Amino acid sequence: MSHSSHVEYQSHPSRYRHWTLEFNGPVATLKANFDENGGLRPGYKLKLNSYDLGVDIELNDAISRIRFEHPVVRTVVITSAKERVFCSGANIFMLSLSSHAWKVNFCKFTNETRNGMEDASAYSGLKFLAAVNGACAGGGYELALACDEIILVDDRSSAVSLPEVPMLGVLPGTGGLTRLTDKRHVRHDLADVFCTSAEGVRGEKALAWRLVDALAKPAVFAAKVRQRALELAAGSDRPADAQGVVLTPLQRSAEPDALIYTHVAVRIDRSRRAATFTVKAPSGQQPEDIAAVEAAGADWYPLAMARELDDAILSMRSNEPDIGIWLLKTEGAVDAVLAMDALLLALRTNWRVRETIGLLRRTLSRLDVSARSLFAVIDAGSCFAGTLLELALACDRSYQLALADDAARAPRLAVTDCNFGFYPMATGQSRLARRFYDEKAALDAVRAATGLRLDADAAFALGLVTANPDDIDWDDELRIAIEERIAMSPDALSGLEANLRFNGTETMATRIFGRLSAWQNWIFQRPNAVGDRGALKVYGKGERAQFDWSRV
Repeated sequence: MSHSSHVEYQSHPSRYRHWTLEFNGPVATLKANFDENGGLRPGYKLKLNSYDLGVDIELNDAISRIRFEHPVVRTVVITSAKERVFCSGANIFMLSLSSHAWKVNFCKFTNETRNGMEDASAYSGLKFLAAVNGACAGGGYELALACDEIILVDDRSSAVSLPEVPMLGVLPGTGGLTRLTDKRHVRHDLADVFCTSAEGVRGEKALAWRLVDALAKPAVFAAKVRQRALELAAGSDRPADAQGVVLTPLQRSAEPDALIYTHVAVRIDRSRRAATFTVKAPSGQQPEDIAAVEAAGADWYPLAMARELDDAILSMRSNEPDIGIWLLKTEGAVDAVLAMDALLLALRTNWRVRETIGLLRRTLSRLDVSARSLFAVIDAGSCFAGTLLELALACDRSYQLALADDAARAPRLAVTDCNFGFYPMATGQSRLARRFYDEKAALDAVRAATGLRLDADAAFALGLVTANPDDIDWDDELRIAIEERIAMSPDALSGLEANLRFNGTETMATRIFGRLSAWQNWIFQRPNAVGDRGALKVYGKGERAQFDWSRV
């Protein structure tokens, strides 16, 4: 894709510029050693282990590889290879140079990466231990907060801090405020003091305030970290002797108006500001037992498709901001998708199947939080069944073609057990439960139809699709819906979609994406932060920020 600032989300440890990955039995250590000159864009240096999007792309890759390629790893220690500094957070000069959209996208991806660590802890038995061996500020402390536990070196100088409000006039952007309260239960008055002082908190006070879980003197720090990492590992159910799945490079052909993978294709219609994502069903002989799944490696369909779709979503988010509507389509045999789901259900306790389900869960969740209109187009030849039905359930609307006179060609949906909780949203709800507000009658009716091939009228009657136009009205109804959508304010649509997609229960993840993103979005636009004399703009220049003192 031709784009002046094209972002590539694929990486590999051999190409890392910022992290080193070491393995020692059940413990992996990720060491932060950010290359000052390795920024993703020109104009800033990543000093003091400050990071930009490129650092987090590597971190995301590293965690994925630990999950899949190193199943014997049960604890990940995150620490620094630099003296006296753990991580000083997001690079301020990068933020001050960046457009509003870049800042928001950066925060979204780093949030997803932090949430992915917590997802690994909750679902995969992979625990994270922050070994804070130096100054830990802002986004650096937010990275530590995403870990299960934090050990701070007790050397009289190393402190944890969230200095964004006093120093930069913005908020901690990757969940810091929410994790202090929801996860660590830091008392709100102490959190208030902590978040409004730039110098941070160290030693016994940090422990007493619940900002860290343990302290260790420099002489015993490494030993204490190793001991705690092994204790955390002892509680994991990750396999002790399994062979990993090597995540081979994705086969992707990038054209000016298309991204073509093996199982996923994205085609862009710039005149309509629309992109069509097509996900193909499995085809040919598919594995029927765990031995065959193992033999398939990274080419096993659900894993390969999830990796491709994840890359496509991330690429389109960053590189094609003007494409406001994504049309989601599928093609292939419903039976092939049903057979895949049956295998996922039967083998779900196997570690590699569990990780594959996890990648599908997180990829679908990326779709939920993408600021794009999502329409499902369920036409002849589609296979929105089970796992692939989740794509339609994630959409703002879905259109299924009714072909009363051609039953053989009529597209059909199918619900499987995978739709009832395999792929929860950030709220913890399944998309079906979200759709029907957990109302028993509606969910029971859908459950009773599990495995049936539902034509447009049957799916519409169950409330599974938005509209069921016949072949006479199909083209016009779809065209008008897309044209009307694309003519509306993108800002208003982003707000509308986020409000409607995340009804129901709130969780720490939804608060991080919802409340925090909304406030940060607003603050990032305000002159007090980003004006010529705003706190973010004058940082490092020795000037005082100039504030408009009116409260809005």
